[in-house]
Amino acid sequence: MKNNESSCGCSVSRGAEAFIERVEEVLAPGSGMSKEGMILLPGGEFLMGEESGEGFPQDGEGPVRAFTIDPFYIDPYAVTNEQFRHFVEATGYVTEAEKFGWSYVFHLFVSDELKENVDGVVSNAPWWWKVDGANWRQPEGPGSSIESRMDHPVVHVSWNDANAYCRWSGKRLPTEAEWEFAARGGLERKRYPWGDTLLVEGQYRCNIWQGLFPKVNHASDGYAGTAPVNAYEPNGFGLYNVSGNVWEWCEDWFSADHHRSTSSHNPKGPAKGTAKTLKGGSYLCHKSYCNRYRVAARISNTPNSSTGHMGFRCVADA
Repeated sequence: MKNNESSCGCSVSRGAEAFIERVEEVLAPGSGMSKEGMILLPGGEFLMGEESGEGFPQDGEGPVRAFTIDPFYIDPYAVTNEQFRHFVEATGYVTEAEKFGWSYVFHLFVSDELKENVDGVVSNAPWWWKVDGANWRQPEGPGSSIESRMDHPVVHVSWNDANAYCRWSGKRLPTEAEWEFAARGGLERKRYPWGDTLLVEGQYRCNIWQGLFPKVNHASDGYAGTAPVNAYEPNGFGLYNVSGNVWEWCEDWFSADHHRSTSSHNPKGPAKGTAKTLKGGSYLCHKSYCNRYRVAARISNTPNSSTGHMGFRCVADA
């Protein structure tokens, strides 16, 4: 785990000692990139970031700054298990979790049988367990399955895995600025994709933790783990689950201050780095320790890392 996340444990990393080369296999392209089902966003100027004090200084959410984004297409949903399986069947692709032989699973989801063989727990975030055999096909380890969750977001995919899928489909990962522009849904300086209040008429609009983290989740929003990608109401641009459910990989290398000096037009992260940016929060976010389900919130993780709460969605140039 990286030091800047030790107090929260929102993401965990395999670390430099386990780093492997970025995926560079030449993948057979899909049947051609189709924009069918994607949403064309107009682009334009918007205000990115937050400086309300709700965020974490080390994350670099602020200051609020004006950026201009060119028009682009974006998927309304995160990539599903069904879509990712089609990619794997078409290419024979093997994810990094499968190559490593393990991935991080939230402790409450580990079966009693597997608990006896868990040989690693993240010291500063003991709710993350290293489970042998956990991967996108077996999200909670051997004995688990995605068969009843084909419309849920694929998880246990690294940035490299997500990038490989995008390349095969003829699409790409969004820049952080594109992601936040899309997630805001046309609203300006709001905390969430739908406004400033978490509940709308007493109803949850996203999949996050309710209860005493990390031991008791009341699942008042309807889900203890991942939810279908079309759960809840979409934002003003028609995007689903851009708050909560799973963290979503972005193209950018992470920096806490690069955005203060970067171009105001189609900004991107630094040219190089050690970790990639993720946005959106997950089903494990809770106000008591990690209120990063806000639109401006951000975390980072090494490009080879995978967990049970990280996924992605695709974009394409207009």
